[in-house]
Amino acid sequence: QVQLVESGGGLVQAGGSLRLSCAASGRSFSRYSMAWFRQPPGKEREFVAAISWISSSTYYTDYTDSVKGRFTISRDNAKNTVYLQMNSLKPEDTAVYYCAADALARFSTTIRTYDYWGQGTQVTVSS
Repeated sequence: QVQLVESGGGLVQAGGSLRLSCAASGRSFSRYSMAWFRQPPGKEREFVAAISWISSSTYYTDYTDSVKGRFTISRDNAKNTVYLQMNSLKPEDTAVYYCAADALARFSTTIRTYDYWGQGTQVTVSS
């Protein structure tokens, strides 16, 4: 069983930055694909970014088009933590952000691929 706990959300003005963190329990964290999804008000949950792991120095990342160049996903396997650095935030980034883990490491953008989810953290960007 894996437990995920997000933190770092809040209220920020457009153009500002936030860093989300997701702390994971479990011994096999380094083998999991990890991802961030978000759910804007009144909309469905959507993919934001994902990170896999191949070796201690090699990993793959993927981003949805709307955040490319602004958001960066990273992980620290020693701390069992994945991060989402969000820069140049826009009002349309307002959403509840969820961390997700895939124990089979499929490195997917699809919600149903992910086995474990955090409780979510609210990000609000004011104009």
